[in-house]
Amino acid sequence: MGDAANIARPHRGTIGLTDAKIIAVEHFEGAQHYLRLDCPGIAARALPGSFVHLKCDNELPMRRPMSVMRVSAQDGWLDVLYKAHGHGSGLLATRVVGETLSVMGPIGQPFKLRDYRPRPLLIGGGVGMPPMLFLAEHLRATAKQVQPLVLLGSEVPFPFSARPSTIMVPGVPPQVIAAMPLLEDWHIASRLASLAGFAGCFEGYVTDLAREWLTTSGVARDDVEIFACGPTPMLRAVQRLAAELALPCQISLEEYMACAVGGCAGCTVKVETANGPAMKRVCVDGPVFEASTVVI
Repeated sequence: MGDAANIARPHRGTIGLTDAKIIAVEHFEGAQHYLRLDCPGIAARALPGSFVHLKCDNELPMRRPMSVMRVSAQDGWLDVLYKAHGHGSGLLATRVVGETLSVMGPIGQPFKLRDYRPRPLLIGGGVGMPPMLFLAEHLRATAKQVQPLVLLGSEVPFPFSARPSTIMVPGVPPQVIAAMPLLEDWHIASRLASLAGFAGCFEGYVTDLAREWLTTSGVARDDVEIFACGPTPMLRAVQRLAAELALPCQISLEEYMACAVGGCAGCTVKVETANGPAMKRVCVDGPVFEASTVVI
C-alpha cells in the first residue's frame, strides 16, 4: 500500500529535510538578500522551478518558501535570492555565514526539462527572477542548440551590476542595452526593464518589452515558447500575451504556504483540466502550470 501511495503522490520520497550551513551571504538595495547553502542532497535533486522551505529562525515555527536560483550538484550548494517583506524573511536576512538553517526540499513540479523550441523566452519579474536564472543555466547545459532570451524586470535596483550587452537582439530598441553579467558570461542574451529609470533599461513593464520583441523581431512564432515567474499581475499579462499570440507558455506561481508539502491545501488555485475545473495545490501540483489552464 505504501508503494501505491507514493505512485499516487509523486512528491513523496523526493523531499528531504536537512540542516544546511550558510556559506555565503550578500545584501542588496531594495531589501534583497542572497544566501548560498551547503545542502548536497537537496542540491542534487533540485530542478528549474523547484523551491525550498526554509526555517527562518529557531523561534519562528512557520517556514518560508524560497525559489531555487542556482545549484551545484557537484559541490553541493544551493542559492536563493529573496526580498525581505515580512517578519520571517526579515529574520532570515539577519542570518550570517557559518550558521545553519533547517531546509526542506526540493519541492514542486519543475518547468519542462527537454524538447524545447528553438527560441525560449524567459520572463522574470522581481523575486521571480531566480527561477529564470536556474532555467537558463539548465538550457545552457542540456539544450545547446536553442537560443534563449531572458527578460528581467524590477522596480528596485537589480541585485547585480548591469552591464552593456555585447549580444545583439533584433526587435529590442537599440537604446535598451542593460544586461545581466552572469548571463552575458554564459553567452545568453538578456535585457532589463524597469519603470524606475535605470540606465540602459527598457522604460516600461517587462511584459511590454516581451511584446515588442515578439512582434518586431521577425522570429517565427512556431519557434518561441514562454517561461515566466513573477508577481501575479505580471503573470496575468504573460497569460494574455501568450494567448493572443498562440504561444505555449508555462508560469511559476508565487503563493503563501503553510506546510508546502500538500497537506494543508492552503495554497490552492483553480485550474482547468480535461475533467473540468479543479483546485490544485501550488506547492506540489505546481508551482509550474500551463498558463492557459490556471486561473489567477
